[in-house]
Amino acid sequence: MDNSKTATSVNQLFTDYLKENKCRCTPERYAILDAIYSINGSFEITDLLKLLEEKKKFRVSRATVYNTITLLINANLVIHHQFGDKSMYEKCYNSEKAHMVCTQCGKVTEINNIDIKDTITANIKKFHLTHYSLYLYGLCSKCHQTIKRRKARISKNKGQ
Repeated sequence: MDNSKTATSVNQLFTDYLKENKCRCTPERYAILDAIYSINGSFEITDLLKLLEEKKKFRVSRATVYNTITLLINANLVIHHQFGDKSMYEKCYNSEKAHMVCTQCGKVTEINNIDIKDTITANIKKFHLTHYSLYLYGLCSKCHQTIKRRKARISKNKGQ
């Protein structure tokens, strides 16, 4: 994990969640949690499985990973994103991010350290915000340029 304070907090929150919900505290679940919190940004399940096997030298079944991810989502330690046909996940403890999603090619770009918490909570009463995820939809620069060139070509052909 990134730092020992985060690791301790996340492990404790997960332990509390597992005990409250009468789930077993297994080494596999904690290995998955540790691997997730060592990843910067979003990941797919296949990325997580590779990381566990290659770098962490820990082999777990796909079913165990999916079941643990569900527990981590319910414990508010992982967030699930659906970007088009891609299922992505990312850690969310003390994390505030925005994602720019290109509606043309599907490219997802993460924006870190964007502080809009005050703007979000300004009009919300009686609500304690723990974390957020913001999605911005539009065109990436590459797709925007392609569409711009296509439009220019069409209007040039109409003028002839």
